[in-house]
Amino acid sequence: MAQIGLFDVVGPIMVGPSSSHTAGAVRLGLATRRILGTDVKKAEIILHGSFAATYWGHRTNVALIAGLLGMSMDDERIPEALEIAKEAGLEYSFASGDLGDVHPNSVRIKAEGLGDKLEIAGASIGGGRINIFEVNGFDVDVDGSYMTLVTRHRDEPGVIAEITKVLAIHGINIAFLDVSRKTRGSDALLIAETDDEISDLAMQHVLRIAGVIVVRTLPRF
Repeated sequence: MAQIGLFDVVGPIMVGPSSSHTAGAVRLGLATRRILGTDVKKAEIILHGSFAATYWGHRTNVALIAGLLGMSMDDERIPEALEIAKEAGLEYSFASGDLGDVHPNSVRIKAEGLGDKLEIAGASIGGGRINIFEVNGFDVDVDGSYMTLVTRHRDEPGVIAEITKVLAIHGINIAFLDVSRKTRGSDALLIAETDDEISDLAMQHVLRIAGVIVVRTLPRF
């Protein structure tokens, strides 16, 4: 069970105005950038529910772009994120949409970087906390309580066993493990939430496993 700290109760250190609509939105954008693994060059952003209804007043759009640019939720540059995005050549669009039976503060982000694309859906669930519930069409459940390893790999025998073996070799304990695939033999997604930090060396070791295509990590957020 994830522990609840003082800042989960009183709120995070952040640039406002709202922990749900601003701080959480920054984290969703930043998580997208980290999973993509490169600078975001283009983003299509679909806002759902309360995000769609109140984003202008709470500057949710600015916060999401700030995260996509790599800013943390206490970055003093957040209010100027749209101008910074223009200077950086980040193209973006916003639209309202119904994402289904999900949290009212939800968003779908389709991001493109250098040679790669990513689509995630997630929610800001209060106090700056977030939950990512979809990555590239795969259902996931990542809330940032743990260090997280994300891999895209071919659905072949032994790949998952090799990934977990590598983590064990590096002294990394897996708290939760989730693997999804769409069809047998296609690409699959592995989410490993760990108690320990995942070093660059461990990531490189995982990437050398036959069948592994992409390796990313998400720090606790």
